[in-house]
Amino acid sequence: MATSTNVHKTTAGGGSGGKTKDWSGGEGVLPGRDALGPLFLMLVCPCFSIVFFHVCANMEGNFVEFARLVWNQGGILVVLRQIWPNPWDLSVWRMILSFMAFNLILMKAVPGKTFRGSITPKGNVPVYKANGVACYIINVVTLMALAHFGIFNPAVVYDKFGNILSSMNIFALLFCTMLLIKGYVAPSSSDSGTTGSIIHDFYWGMELYPRILGWDVKVFTNCRTGMMFWVIGILCYCYKNMELNNGQLQNAMACSVAIQLIYLSKFYYWEMGYMCSMDIQHDRAGFYICWGCLNWIPAVYTSQAFYLTSNAPDISTELALLIFALGTLCIWINYDSDHQRYVFRQTNGSCRIWGHAPPRHIVAEYETASGQTKTSLLLVDGWWKISRHFHYVPEILASFFWSASALNSGLVGPYFYTFYLTILLTDRAFRDDDRCRLKYGKYWTEYCDEVPYKIVPGLV
Repeated sequence: MATSTNVHKTTAGGGSGGKTKDWSGGEGVLPGRDALGPLFLMLVCPCFSIVFFHVCANMEGNFVEFARLVWNQGGILVVLRQIWPNPWDLSVWRMILSFMAFNLILMKAVPGKTFRGSITPKGNVPVYKANGVACYIINVVTLMALAHFGIFNPAVVYDKFGNILSSMNIFALLFCTMLLIKGYVAPSSSDSGTTGSIIHDFYWGMELYPRILGWDVKVFTNCRTGMMFWVIGILCYCYKNMELNNGQLQNAMACSVAIQLIYLSKFYYWEMGYMCSMDIQHDRAGFYICWGCLNWIPAVYTSQAFYLTSNAPDISTELALLIFALGTLCIWINYDSDHQRYVFRQTNGSCRIWGHAPPRHIVAEYETASGQTKTSLLLVDGWWKISRHFHYVPEILASFFWSASALNSGLVGPYFYTFYLTILLTDRAFRDDDRCRLKYGKYWTEYCDEVPYKIVPGLV
């Protein structure tokens, strides 16, 4: 994504306002956010990442079969001890640390334009170097070059994937512990602090924009490790699929990976928009974000391609092209909706959307923690007049289409990401609504009157 080079204090404006000053957070729809929920997820998610790998690698994605195994073996703990891969494989640690070091170097070495993110509740403005597209291309070309010259066999990533996840669980937990300690003793900006609960601080994080030796932590975990492994991982699975099929890439595998690569190319092209998203603006750097990107993204987001590597059904070229076309259309709609909002924000409303110039919008005031009154424009046009988070609909559908080439060959496994994404984005929509209601007050009420539905018109 983009590398953060600094965090500047804003010098704009003064004034007063009656709205809540701290608008970070949001309750969402999932319960137990204070202590029990985070504790449960921190215990379950690392284990589930290994279970999910095992089910896709050894049980053809069939969770019912895994449930039978647990029943027959006498409990989940017994099965976990049996299936947990070795986390101390030195060749795996060399792959992980080389991949991370390579991308840390690229974050600093690759040039890019300066981009200023959104103002925080404490009045800080993060600054990034927008070099994500170049880093994305360099990673892909480097992988292909290593494979072409026989320096590295990408299929090994598939063969060692269980060990990779096991090792990354350890690395990610240690990394989150380091962030917790740093948040207590050396925060990078005023957008930090403790809730008084070490469980809550570890899970949700203490710092909004932590930096270590000049490296932006969220860019490293979210974009240069998690999302970049998604790119590299599925390409490595393609090499393995060809290895298993006499050098031929199966249609189902090609279709799924092609759609995902279009989505990931869009992600890096739209990198500055992502740096202004809820993930970056309001979720602090803790287990939720950092462990999620370091371990959950490799385990779950690449799962369709991982499953298809050795379980791809034979589908016709015509069916593959149809699925590809539908998936690409969904990605374009998702991109176009995000792009509309991004251009609207960057031009301060001086743009044309669906024939309207300027597009319809609401001028909303809010107040920072320092008491400064600021103004935001809430877009009520284009895709954003359909629902407040309509862009989630094509994103969920795109994830379905890059899973659809599995047909009914696996029970739940190939489609788990789509189920998970639906829950995640629904919760995020409710959290964002809570946050915006705190931030904008009566202006958000006016906006909701104009755009009454959160995601799907007439339903949610």
